[in-house]
Amino acid sequence: MNDVVSLQPWTVDDLPVLERSNTPQMTAFLGGPESQEQLVSRQAKFLRLWEEGEACMFTIRADSEDEPVGSVGYWKTTWANTDVYEAGWSIATRYQGRGYASMALRACLQHAADFGDRQDVIAFPRIDNAASNSLCRSVGFVFRGEEDFEYPKGNPIRVNAWSYDLAALRNGHKR
Repeated sequence: MNDVVSLQPWTVDDLPVLERSNTPQMTAFLGGPESQEQLVSRQAKFLRLWEEGEACMFTIRADSEDEPVGSVGYWKTTWANTDVYEAGWSIATRYQGRGYASMALRACLQHAADFGDRQDVIAFPRIDNAASNSLCRSVGFVFRGEEDFEYPKGNPIRVNAWSYDLAALRNGHKR
């Protein structure tokens, strides 16, 4: 695959990206599909958090595709009493298996290193989400152990905690 992947800042026109990822298969590790009202609320939240400087959400573009293939982003949070970013991603089912997630996550980490003010990025895939755990490992996140988590709120799950130190990217040593 020779596709070039790029990230585009989230816009008011990107609700269809959320809708494409709102299937039972795509949300199996996230508590299931959301209602249209919840998707519209998530869309508004992405825009508001970007405007407030609390998050950077992106659509993922592949040069061979006419529509965004998914989304990736990071937002401010606290983990282990430390201010960090948390990352999340989603690649629409028909675009999976082409390397888009790893290219997009690497670009997202570089953006956090270039424009962010925190040292680490954290990801919390469910322990049974083999694809997302493999992605974390392949991109260079370090496994920190299992933790209890809630997602969506009120839904207890078990996750793997992964961390990524942005220092190497800030020093020009891209992984």
